[in-house]
Amino acid sequence: MVTDMGFEFIKKLPTPAEIREEFPLPAELVEKKKERDAEIRDVITGKSNKFLLIIGPCSADNEDSVCDYVSRLAKVNEKVSDKLILIPRIYTNKPRTTGEGYKGMIHQPDPQQKSDFLAGLIAIRKMHIRAFEETGLSSADEMLYPENWGYLSDILSYVAVGARSVEDQQHRLTVSGFDIPAGMKNPTSGDFSVMLNSVYAAQHPHSFIYRGWEVNTAGNELAHTVLRGATNKHGQNLPNYHYEDMNLLWEMYEKMDLKNPACVVDTNHSNSGKQFAQQIRIAKEIMHSRKLNANIHSLVKGLMIESYIEEGSQKIGGGVYGKSITDPCLGWTDTERLIYDLAEYE
Repeated sequence: MVTDMGFEFIKKLPTPAEIREEFPLPAELVEKKKERDAEIRDVITGKSNKFLLIIGPCSADNEDSVCDYVSRLAKVNEKVSDKLILIPRIYTNKPRTTGEGYKGMIHQPDPQQKSDFLAGLIAIRKMHIRAFEETGLSSADEMLYPENWGYLSDILSYVAVGARSVEDQQHRLTVSGFDIPAGMKNPTSGDFSVMLNSVYAAQHPHSFIYRGWEVNTAGNELAHTVLRGATNKHGQNLPNYHYEDMNLLWEMYEKMDLKNPACVVDTNHSNSGKQFAQQIRIAKEIMHSRKLNANIHSLVKGLMIESYIEEGSQKIGGGVYGKSITDPCLGWTDTERLIYDLAEYE
């Protein structure tokens, strides 16, 4: 153990390359991921008219229930794949407003036990691989810690950068080295300019220090915006999924030198005021706005939806299989019905 000022260095963790070598992605999944990535890329670039659904639990807290959920998604995907691309939301990092509380499987593979980062790194990789292997659906995760990206970079087909991270330079620069879509959320203030500046930064090449290396990146033309609502100075939630909001975003995109104008709308968080059941209504309103306006139709490429097997949420240790231990989620019955409804929209 080494100490340096206020830091206590516990143990050196394996590098992403070492973890990937020990727990490799099976060869057949490498090819499958290339196919999935190409299909998703075509949506972001406008080559495909399919619609993205990044859908799943608020936080992936249990491998068995998460893989069960993704298996259910896969069965639905077979029926809607001509219209929709379902990307399982397997979020292994959980940002906390105050820094307190459960921070995700990468910290605690067992939410009722103490942090174990080595076990966490192994657990998240094994869970992502298992879900992909059992269903053929490559997944999405949130990049809360840019240095951890490499542990999952060969598995993920979509990455989100959260509202509290989107102004951070290291997040923006790291995204510029991705070859998959990265959704840059509007900050909690709701400022569209900050979000678009993040997309601009991510789409351009950079030189910077990453994991002890001097690196160059080529820029990621698949970086795009995510509307997740805002919180004002009084702590009130303000939605930004309405027709006028999306139209304004289109107009702001038009004024900037950005490739592949694209937006994904988060139906929960400040857009729903964390009233999870409202996601159904919000999703359908967004689809209706797309029907009314050709610009909005071309701009809005997908939705983010928080959903699990059982609706609502529970405290850690609550013992209900497939029920969120963080933000409340839609249950499976409503989720399945909503997916089929969304597939009916053009």
